[in-house]
Amino acid sequence: MSKYQITTNEMLTMSITDRQYIMKVSDLPDEEKPREKLITDGPRGLSITELLAIILGTGTKREEVMTMSSRLLREYGEKNIINQTNPTTISNELNVPISKSCQIVACFELGRRFFQKKSEGLNNIRSARQAFEYLTDMRNLSKEQFRGLYLNSRYQLIHDETISVGSINASIVHPREVFYPAIQYGATALIVAHNHPSGELKASANDREVTEKLKEAGKILGIEVLDHIIIASNKFISIL
Repeated sequence: MSKYQITTNEMLTMSITDRQYIMKVSDLPDEEKPREKLITDGPRGLSITELLAIILGTGTKREEVMTMSSRLLREYGEKNIINQTNPTTISNELNVPISKSCQIVACFELGRRFFQKKSEGLNNIRSARQAFEYLTDMRNLSKEQFRGLYLNSRYQLIHDETISVGSINASIVHPREVFYPAIQYGATALIVAHNHPSGELKASANDREVTEKLKEAGKILGIEVLDHIIIASNKFISIL
């Protein structure tokens, strides 16, 4: 193995001409760099160290970003750093710039707030009307957006995902893109929706083709497609 062919979990100190050289993210193959991995593999393909390194962005003159990320988690502990709300404490105790500790605190606070909002109560969505009432943010979008609402066996919303942005057609909205989150989150049913920025409430041939493909794929996977709705301003129609 070449000395440069190591993974991010093997950030080793290397000796070059009798001096120590710390491997940098820039030295890694593109497929092993955290940001590139996030783009190609998604967040679940990254370690906590790699995700934290992306949040930090860069290291300092004395400490490379992956080394810093690994050290912060090792010295402070994952649970402690997640729950710490005082950036000054992190900065002082872990000897990192205050700007870096602010990034950490802000990141985990965002996650905490989104989680609390989500856990306040699961939405029951069983009909096109209920889906329309939930998707209020789609009513005045300037671009066409295709969304999936993923439900458990009690028709409670367990995941909401934007599947694509742009003109909706059968080649762009492929069943694998729609059903991957359903499998990932253990959904037993789903409702899909897209908006018409033009305000016209009429299902196109493409809209109906997409719907039929999803229905057939759902039957094979055992995941019910309850509806496909089109939203335009304060109105909606159901394709199913």
